[in-house]
Amino acid sequence: MQLRREGSGTGLLDPIPLPDLSVLQAAIADVEWVLHAANQDLPCLAEIGLVPARIFDTELAARLAGLPRVGLGAVVESLLGYSLQKGHSAADWSTRPLPEEWLVYAALDVEVLVDLRDALAAILEEQGKAEWARQEFEAILAAGPPAPRQDPWRRTSGVHGLRSRRQLGMLRAIWEARDELARKRDVAPGRVLPDSAMVAAVQADPKNEGALLELPVFRGRANRRLVRHWFDALARGKALPEDELPLHSKPGDGPPPVNRWADRDPAAATRLQVARAGLAELSEKHSVPVENILSPDLVRRIMWSPPEPRDPGAVAEALRAGGAREWQVELARDLLADAATRA
Repeated sequence: MQLRREGSGTGLLDPIPLPDLSVLQAAIADVEWVLHAANQDLPCLAEIGLVPARIFDTELAARLAGLPRVGLGAVVESLLGYSLQKGHSAADWSTRPLPEEWLVYAALDVEVLVDLRDALAAILEEQGKAEWARQEFEAILAAGPPAPRQDPWRRTSGVHGLRSRRQLGMLRAIWEARDELARKRDVAPGRVLPDSAMVAAVQADPKNEGALLELPVFRGRANRRLVRHWFDALARGKALPEDELPLHSKPGDGPPPVNRWADRDPAAATRLQVARAGLAELSEKHSVPVENILSPDLVRRIMWSPPEPRDPGAVAEALRAGGAREWQVELARDLLADAATRA
């Protein structure tokens, strides 16, 4: 964990041998924490008892400011003129002791973060977006740690290429087998078996271990040793009773996929098309990515089931209920109300 504070320099702390960081929390809880992509860092920090009262997210600020690239290195280079050292992002950070060059790499990520914060704050102030940023940062803190994902296997890359519930059952089984093995090894699941290999195995539906070994990824030495583990998982999924097979979508999970709207509800498809066009215009006008103007999921939900009456007031309440911030409500309510009345 990297920290930098004016007058104190840069420090690195390892929470593995230092699990109780309450002293640190007490020392810095009342000041603004500057983070890049806070949504990624805050849950990890909360696990070790570190919770900020105020934040400034430089990645989100860069998005609101309309910067074309928002990665830390790109923003630092664009606004401060420095090139950050890169090269160890994919390293195994569970290694102990950490090599000195890795420590230097980690420290550089926060060396100029406060300067970057000040540069971005000045841009947002000049653009009239400082209040937008303040509301966004408060919303991140108010949201708290994300709830555990329901059916996380559904996020497998390529899952939409599987057509039958039987295939979904097989995918879930091999995903769970991979997850169990990854936890035992304490490595990322994708390093154990890529998503693409799991989907390919399900689609191939191998009749025996030999057929599974014919697939590209499974020919490697590591997966040859695990072929029975993978084949047994596929077999378990294939043997599930019909009533235990997963549905194509989670029940109560909102609107159907957009590519089905034209068939299931043409009027809703028209509403969404109008809403997206309006939001794209707002995005261009304010130089803010459309997904930051308003959550695409919230737009879909409102266009699929518009509030009644379909006027700006009702739409504003629906937006607030869906977690939109006031600056977003003010920007989008009129155009969404117009879109809601188109069909």
